[in-house]
Formats: sequence, structure tokens, C-alpha cells
Amino acid sequence: MKNYFFGLVFLTGSLIMHNTYVMGSGVQTVNKGKSYLQESMVKVQLPAEGKQNIVKLIKVGDAIVTVSADKLFYFEKGKWRMEPIPGSWKTAALDNGGMLWLGGIGKAWQVVEKKELLLPVAAGKDTILSLLWINEKSLMVGTTKGAWLWNGTWQKVPEFDSFSVRQLIKVAGDEFWAATNGGLFRKINGAWVNLSYAVMSPGLGLNYFSLQKGASSDAVYFGCQPAVGLISDKGDHQLFSANDGLPVGPVTTIVQSGENLWLGTPLGAVCKAKGSWRYYAGKRWLDNNEVNDILPIDANKVWIATTGGINELRKLPLTLEQKAEYFENRLNERHLHYGFASECRFGSLSDTTSFTHSTNDNDGLWTSIYLAAECFRYAVTGGKDAYDNAVRTFLAMEKLETVTPIGGYVARSYVAIDESTGHGGEWHASADGKWKWKGDTSSDEIVGHMFAYPLFYDLVAKGQMKERVKSLVDRLMTHIVDHNFQLIDLDGIPTRWGVWCPDSLNNSKVWMYERGINSLQILAFLKSASHVTQNQKYDKAYDFLVREHHYLDNMLVQKMYGPYEVNHSDDELSFLPYYTLMRYGNESPEKGIYAKSLARSWKAEEADRIPIWNYIASIGLGKDCGLGTAEEEMQQIPLDIRNWPMYNSHRWDIRKSAINDRFFKPQATKPIPTPERAISKWNSNTYQMDGGGDGLSEDDGAFYLLPYWMARYHKLL
Repeated sequence: MKNYFFGLVFLTGSLIMHNTYVMGSGVQTVNKGKSYLQESMVKVQLPAEGKQNIVKLIKVGDAIVTVSADKLFYFEKGKWRMEPIPGSWKTAALDNGGMLWLGGIGKAWQVVEKKELLLPVAAGKDTILSLLWINEKSLMVGTTKGAWLWNGTWQKVPEFDSFSVRQLIKVAGDEFWAATNGGLFRKINGAWVNLSYAVMSPGLGLNYFSLQKGASSDAVYFGCQPAVGLISDKGDHQLFSANDGLPVGPVTTIVQSGENLWLGTPLGAVCKAKGSWRYYAGKRWLDNNEVNDILPIDANKVWIATTGGINELRKLPLTLEQKAEYFENRLNERHLHYGFASECRFGSLSDTTSFTHSTNDNDGLWTSIYLAAECFRYAVTGGKDAYDNAVRTFLAMEKLETVTPIGGYVARSYVAIDESTGHGGEWHASADGKWKWKGDTSSDEIVGHMFAYPLFYDLVAKGQMKERVKSLVDRLMTHIVDHNFQLIDLDGIPTRWGVWCPDSLNNSKVWMYERGINSLQILAFLKSASHVTQNQKYDKAYDFLVREHHYLDNMLVQKMYGPYEVNHSDDELSFLPYYTLMRYGNESPEKGIYAKSLARSWKAEEADRIPIWNYIASIGLGKDCGLGTAEEEMQQIPLDIRNWPMYNSHRWDIRKSAINDRFFKPQATKPIPTPERAISKWNSNTYQMDGGGDGLSEDDGAFYLLPYWMARYHKLL
């Protein structure tokens, strides 16, 4: 396969070059709408094989020094060099002269002049956790069993006893602070005071991990087991715990960079900026969740050192159109399978240049999403590539009907006759013996076909192609209408989910749940079929279902929610028909009922923060249904849409719902922020705490393209 490389190099999501890390690039872009800052992650490739447990990141002059247990890596002027350092180093710091010192088991080491300071025999097996120069000649070290002061000879600091002294800082003058597992210490008037026994809240405990100077000389940040806080001599104290938005702890690293407060924990990195919190965990953002150190590079770039290496989190200007271009190019590069928009699967986590495809139960539905997106894109831009992509995609979907021996019956998917189909499913050979097609077609597929085909007919198709889509829609809907509003498979009976007939929807307890949504679907299908074919047969069928079988009444309450089962996949199977019904039933006397049903459904969906529902509701109801939220969510969608496992059930800041979801999995009371949850199309539960896969699969990205180009077409962006 080709190696995908998009012009905006920072969008690749993984910029790895042999022994070279590129800090930035002079990208020039044309104005394509309002820009925002897009987050992405780039792995920093060190000049040594294997993963490196980076314990410290330090700027030394113009260089960045990364410290591992036995190596130093210098990055300067765009190049790396490595220096082996015998030992087992746990921390590092600069002295007052700017010289780099390392701290390890039983000793400190000055790198340039190779000076060695051995701890006293009594502390020879202790590990240095913190190095602090009091002045040019005096060094204080915090260890796993106390603290020592060097001034030509070693003296133990008695106040710390045998506490683990994790961090020492000097604020101003002779004011010092120490974070220990025996409390938070401050040196006041020449004496160390354990604030945990003097003024600190007992609820914070005695376990303190980190310290950082605040923006003003009188302020100090601290990290303890349940919280991170700010102590200010002016009295402007702050404390952030779970109730205030702190996702996890303990906070073992604190770094202030402008308005950003970066926090490192054993369970990921956290950024607090302008009152909002962001949580970075999982391989979308970090090689390993155990954060050892954080180093801001500039206002929009920060390096995170973990036990698995270094990751750069960056924010770079991007527009939503440029983001659409990125997903468009990537979809066409590695997500086409017989013309279907398809998930791809990589052979390894580190190589995205080699990938495979496989059949999907809903190839027709997912591909229809991409077809509709290209229809809107062509209508907006008039671009030849959009036209070509739409025609190519339509032909792939058209074959879902022509590959079967039943007129108007569409397959779920098809593959070459010698291709694996995995396990399960109803597979049949085509008449020419070249293909296998999958039966038992679902209502999901018809929703996709009847959403996309009318758009293709209106916005893209020309000449003979227009007649072709018209004929296809006519065959498909004739099959359904003539078979009592059902999909009839090869065995002569309806498929499991392809049922819209009145007897089932209105009279069978088996179809109680689907009564409203399937009524909505078939009415939308008939309205759009009438528009495309101009065949009154579909108007008569519509009137029959409305007048004789009260399908409008059914669809009024189509959205099922508590106390009934909430099925998020049905939202897609209702909102796409809503769009179709409102578009092609705009002159219908029942338009007010359509709107009433949509308004009720939108009210139930609004909190889910799924952009395309916001757009369809705004289009259908003719008012702003959270357009600002939709745009924000479009910005929040990650560029890396691989199925990385993402976990949130351990978080402090997320409140767990008392009611599990339909699969009996725990869910939150509010949607998990988009960058922090598993990638999913719009048919998934945004409240689901944990999800994802093995990271080897990647979504096709059409779930971004359709809402973007739909919003552009309707001038909502």
C-alpha cells in the first residue's frame, strides 16, 4: 500500500524519523474558514532502539536533555545525540551554574565534569529522588529515607526522619518546601515545619508527591493523594479535587506554563487551562500512562515523559475544512474496499503503511454515509474529485442490489468469491460465480440507501446516471411495497429486521420497540422514492400507511428513552430518515407532525453532543439546535481515529449513573469528552466509560465528513 502523506505534515498523527525529531514545520495554508487549535500527538523517536523509561526532561541552554536510567539524549538544532551514563539514575537537576546533575542510588553525579558525590555509608543504598542547590556550594538531596545536606560534608536533615522526600524546591530567599510521605514541610525562619500537623486539612492526608512555584513569588503548588492545591501568602489559596474536575491522582508532577497547569500522574497527564480540564491517557495520547515528567516546549507544544518514551502533545491551527480534507484523503488512501468506505486493519501498532480490509455487516449503511457526504461536498464545491468519488461510491452500492438474484433486494455486503467472509452470516454465490453476497439484510441498510440515493439524484447524478439511480430506487422500493412493506430474502421470508408492515408494527408485541422508528423510516422511504421516481405508487402507499394504519401517530413517539430501553444505534436509524422526510415532505400537510416528532426526539438527544443530530434538528426545525455545541464537538474529534482502548471508569471527576446501559455496562451521567473516549460512529453511547479495541483498526472517518459537508451545504458553518 502507498504511504499516506498529507500536505499538512503535522496531521499525520505519528511523525517518526530515524534519529531525528522535527520540532515544527513552516506550513503555509490558505484561508479555509475560522481556525481553532487542533490537538494531536506525535511520538518523539529517540536515537536508540527499544522503549526508554524517561525519568526527567530538562532544558540546558538551547538543548533539551532527556534522562533515562543509563543514557542521556540531547536534542539540539534538530538533531539528537546520545551519551551513555553508567549507573541507574532516577532524577536530574541543574545547579546554580547551569551544570546538569543526576541523582541515583547512593550518589549524585555532575555530567560535564564527571563529579561524583557519594551519600554517607548509612544512606548508601537509598535512592535520590530530588536535588536542590541551596547556593553554589550547598546541595540538599531528598531520598527514599530522608534528606541530606552537603556543604563539604554530609549532614542529615533531622526533621524528615526516614520519610521519602520526593521533591524539594526553593521559592525565594531562604524559603524552602518539601513534599514527603510524612507530610508537607516548609522552612520558616530557618526551621522546618510540618504543615500537615499545623495548618493543612487532615483530609489531605500525609502523602505529598510534588511541588511547583506559582506565578507569584509567594505561591506554591502542591500535589497530594486526593488533590492538587495552591498555597499563597496573600491568602488566595486554591484546592482542586474530584468535585472541582481533577480526573485522577496522585499528582506526581506539576508544571505551570502560562495559563496552563500541567499535571502528571501514574494514570496519565492532565491539563487545567482557563477553568477547563483535559485528561490525556491511553495510546491515542501516551505510550504509557505513568508520567515521569512534563516539559513545555512552547505555548502549544509539551513533551510528556513516561515509562514508555516521550510523546509530544501539540495544538496547531486548523480549520474544519482542512480537517475534512485530511479525513477525505486518508479515506481514499486506505479505506476503500470494493468501493465501500471501510474500516482498515494494520499489521502492527507501529506501521500504518500496510493494512487490510474485511467485510462488514453494514457495508451498505456506512458507505451510504460517505456517499451522502460527497454529494453535499460536490454541491458546495463543484469539485471534480467530489463528483468522481460520489459516482464511484454509488456504483459500489448499486452492485449491492445487482449482485443478488432478487430485483430490488440489496445485500449487506459482497466480496470476491475466494475471499474470507469470517464467521457467520448468510452468504451466497452470485450468478456469475465471481462474488459472494451477504443476505439477511437489515433495516439499517435500507436507511442508508434511501438516505443517500435521493441526495445523489438531486445533487450529483447527470444524464444516464440520473436514470440509473432512479431505476435503482424504484426497484428497491417496489420490492418493499409489493412484499407488504418487508424485505424478502432468498428463502422467501422477511429478513430479521427488514419489516415495516402494519400487522407487525401495530399488532405484534415482538415489534413494540420498533413501532415508532420503523413507521418513521418507511414514511421517509416512500416520500423520497416519490420524489426520485415521480411514481404515484409510493404516494398511495404513504397514504395507506398514514390513513389506515396511523403511522404518523406511531412516529410521533419514535424515540424510546427511560424507563424504556435506550438504544443509541437507533438514533442514526431515525435521524437520517428525519432528514429525508423533512427534505422531501416539506410541502406535505403533515409537515407539522414531522416537526413535532423531530422536536421530541431532539429533546431526548440534545445532551448526547453528537454534531449531526444538532445539524439535522436545526435543518428540520428551522432553528438553532445547539450549533455552537456541534461546532465544538467537530473540533474535538481526534485526528487519530484508531480503535485505541480508552478507559474512564477509574476517574474521580466522572459521576457514574445508577443505571447501566442496554448491554449492562456502566455509564456516566454526562457524555465522556470526545478526545477522551473510544472512537465510535454516531450509533454508540457517548456516556460509555470504557471502550475501544486493540488499536490495530482505524475508522474510515465518514462520520466526520457527513456532518461537516451537510452543515456547509445548509450554511450552518
